[in-house]
This record gives sequence, C-alpha cells and structure tokens, in this order.
Amino acid sequence: MARSREHGPDADELFGDEDDVATPAARPRRRSVSPVRRLLVGLGVLTVVLALAVAGGAWFLTDRYAGNVDRVAGVFDDLDEAERPAPATPAQPAATVADPVTFLLVGSDTRAEIVDGEIPDARSDAIMLARLSGDRQHVQVVSIPRDSWVDIPGYGMNKINAAYAFGGPSLLIQTIENLTGVRIDHFAAISFNGLISMTDQLGGVDVEVAETTTNGPYTFTQGLNHLDGDMARWYVGQRYDLPGGDFDRVKRQQNYLRSMFGKLFAAGTFDSVGQIDSVLQAVTSSIAVDDSLSNAGLLELALSARSLTPGGMDFFTAPVLGTGTEGAASVVYLDQATGDRMWGYLQTDSLGQNADEFSDEALPATPR
Repeated sequence: MARSREHGPDADELFGDEDDVATPAARPRRRSVSPVRRLLVGLGVLTVVLALAVAGGAWFLTDRYAGNVDRVAGVFDDLDEAERPAPATPAQPAATVADPVTFLLVGSDTRAEIVDGEIPDARSDAIMLARLSGDRQHVQVVSIPRDSWVDIPGYGMNKINAAYAFGGPSLLIQTIENLTGVRIDHFAAISFNGLISMTDQLGGVDVEVAETTTNGPYTFTQGLNHLDGDMARWYVGQRYDLPGGDFDRVKRQQNYLRSMFGKLFAAGTFDSVGQIDSVLQAVTSSIAVDDSLSNAGLLELALSARSLTPGGMDFFTAPVLGTGTEGAASVVYLDQATGDRMWGYLQTDSLGQNADEFSDEALPATPR
C-alpha cells in the first residue's frame, strides 16, 4: 500500500547545528539547553507524546499516529461467541484499573500489504500473545513456536503456522484460543522490517549474543553487540546455524523487541520533536490491527498504559517437550501440562507474579 510520509522538523531546525562545537581554544561559555530539549532528555518518548495528548493535542495524535495504523477487516466476525473463552478474570481485582487486554501479534519479515482490509498470501514468522495487565503496569509476551504441532479446527493436526495460511487471523485466533483457553481481544500484524527501519533513528540498539554466529555479511560475536538497522535485519532474520534452531530465532525476536522498547523509553534517546515524530511514524506504519480497535480506542489504550516501563515487560516462550517429525515436517511438541499452568496464570492476569515458575521458558539475561 503506497503511503505518503510526513516528517517533522529536524534537530538543526529546532536546536541549531549540533556539529557546530567550539574548539578547546574558544569556549567562552556553556551552551544553554533548550527547554524543549531538556524535556525530551528528561522524559521517554511515549511519556512526551502522552503529555501532549493530555495537554489537548489528542485530536492531532489520533489523526497523525493512530490514523497511520492499517486495519484488518472482519477478524472476529466468523468466530462463534458461545465457543470462545471467557474474558480474563484477575486474581487480584482490587489492583486493576481496567480490564486486561490480550493481543495476538503476528510478525513477518515483510510488511503484510493490506488490500480491502485483508492480508493476501498470509504467513507468519512470529506468533506471540501479548497481555497488557489490568493494573496497566505490566506486559507479558508469550511466543508460540511457529512449528508447534496443534489441532487446527476443521483441518486436524498441523503446524500452528498453517492455521494462518489456511484461514488467516480468524482461524489462527480460534486455534490459539482452543489451545490456551485465553481469550484474544485484538489482532495485530507487525512487520519486523518496518520496526527495524527505525533502528538507525534510535542510534542503534544493543543486544547480548550467547554464542558467536554469522549471517549474511555480519558476524555477531559472543557478548554485547551494537546493531544498526541493516545488522538488526540479519540478526532477527537468521534461521540457520543457531544452536537452538528456531527457538533461538524466537529469542532473537524477543531480544530485539526488548532492546528496542528499552531504547524508546530511555531518557536522552531523542534530541528533537522531529526525531520523535519520525520514530512514531515508523512504528505506526509497521502495524495493522483488527477493525474493532478504533483510532480513539488505540490512543485511549496507549494513554492507559502511560506508566508502563521496560522493567514491566516479561518475555516467555510457550513450554515445549521437544522436537520431532510428522511425515516430512519438522515440528515442535508443546508441553501441555506446563502450558496449562502458564495459560491459567495468563487467564487470571497473574503470569507476571508467577514468572519464577517459568524460568526455563523466560527470555534469559543473555539470549541468543
């Protein structure tokens, strides 16, 4: 889908030429810091945007950012409401400020083109459940390996990724709800390439690599790696020669998202309103959501989560027993017993409080 891009003023227009620095022989006084820049350094990008909304610019933000998000039509229309799981029931209702919200996130290496509200040739390189907790202080993201061997309604046992190919978002939602017993409130298709396109605007991101690997023109060495946009594409997209195979690819997707959101929230990342605008334009143009989530609803949801920080985000992978083959296909067998416990916590909005039970499934401190 062709889009026009509007970018705000750049740093030079707002603050002058940052490269115009006095030599050591001529430093009569320190440069004064713009009040706008002081605000940007002191606050994270989302906090700035939400502050603008509270101050009366919500109409502008709704049109410029929420309005930049594509919509996928009819995602929930064909689902039988009587057969769907009940909404989440928080174990600690006194701590909730709003209903928990669960998104099904489908990630692809290329942005899904939306045509008349549909995604042709649908495929998914990443499948994640993302729960925004009722206290709006926490998010849990659970990746489901795309080769998971599951029952797809109307098609029998197959890889979970096949549900998306057979019946798009609706069938994938039905499959995951049957598997987990967790109700999905919204659907979002995310382009990793789209998100990665803003890596350079963030000044790059830092990721930990457990073992040295090579993909394309880059070698990712054991330890801390600073990635620019092109490096991030190869890092997230690596499929082969990872010690843990696709499990490590899932961890890389999570690791990149964690690092990217950490950079978004970090003080001092942004030098100008124009840079913030460019990044938010990149984020919103990389996402498509179901048409039941209006622009106003999307902004309201963002406002409700304004106190969320990277420290409140946990990443997990659905529990697995191991891998095997079904016919000629390599598949992943899920651990139903441990999974039922995880999904039960998610249903009661308490997975974050019980995260220690799933240390084997959690994104480690130094993921691959």
